[in-house]
Amino acid sequence: MPGSRNAGATGPDPRGSAPLLDAQGLKTWFPVLGGVFRKTIGHVKAVNDVSFSMHAGEVLSVVGESGCGKSTLGYSILGLTPPTGGKLALMGRPIALGSPSAWNPFRKDFQIVFQDPYTSLNPRHTVFEILAEPLRTHGICATGEIPDRVAYLLGKVGLSPDYMHRFPHAFSGGQRQRIGIARAIGLNPKLIVCDEVVAALDVSVQAQIIQLLMDLKSEMGLSLLFISHDLSLVKAISDRVLVMYLGKIAEEASARDLFAHARHPYTAALLESIPTLDRGRRPKLLGGEIPSPVNLPPGCAFAGRCAHARDRCRQETPELLAAGLSRAACFYPMGLPPVP
Repeated sequence: MPGSRNAGATGPDPRGSAPLLDAQGLKTWFPVLGGVFRKTIGHVKAVNDVSFSMHAGEVLSVVGESGCGKSTLGYSILGLTPPTGGKLALMGRPIALGSPSAWNPFRKDFQIVFQDPYTSLNPRHTVFEILAEPLRTHGICATGEIPDRVAYLLGKVGLSPDYMHRFPHAFSGGQRQRIGIARAIGLNPKLIVCDEVVAALDVSVQAQIIQLLMDLKSEMGLSLLFISHDLSLVKAISDRVLVMYLGKIAEEASARDLFAHARHPYTAALLESIPTLDRGRRPKLLGGEIPSPVNLPPGCAFAGRCAHARDRCRQETPELLAAGLSRAACFYPMGLPPVP
């Protein structure tokens, strides 16, 4: 497993450069249809007023329970699931959210590696065709140079160039994920969204894939938006961490500060649930019912599951404010005075 890459506290990049990615109040809502005429009767608020930024070279992890909106956030940034509101700027240029083509100039610079290596590769195409198609589309190299480029990419991810004429079914899950990574780095991107990239792989393969990604990050100067539910892995590789709950950011902090001093009770509950081999400590499972993302309760959405909740939490919605070295959406951050 790669060593810790934890950076300092959250806040403006000390280099003073413009963010590679900047989201302000980003929303991605899905309509809920009902009635005889299938009218919109509500919305699933998968991403609901999310604001954050990323700078070049960062590893920013997004964590939370299943259904918290972390994958939708990654897809929204890339325009694969267009946001329905808010503001988004890529490399300092604002995106017109209502226009799917607005992302076209950035397709080459913002790539993704999907969670499932078995469905993310076209079974009818050979590895050569899978890797060559984006090279042709974006004019990365001349037609006659494509075979050499494909061979180079396979070598970069630890696969033999002899594999380029095989079909995806001939490979293991780990090898398929390496092909997916080769496809992502083929366009020399600036940022790669890694959507649960090792969740479907054997434990013995997971560390190899993570080490490959970290090596490529160092060699190519990549930024990684790392979506995961594996908090132990997130602690090892992240600079900063966003903790999401029901479409919102519950806490944002550097990895070092978050794992040392969690400020939001939800973050603390997630950390307490990490499996351990220590017989003296048993993980504590987070109980309670998760509210419906269609009909969110008033106040803090986590109040119904929070042991520290008070009347204020059930009536008012907390903002994401500074809490020590973190930002937390909580009126009563752990280990700190209440928010006035």
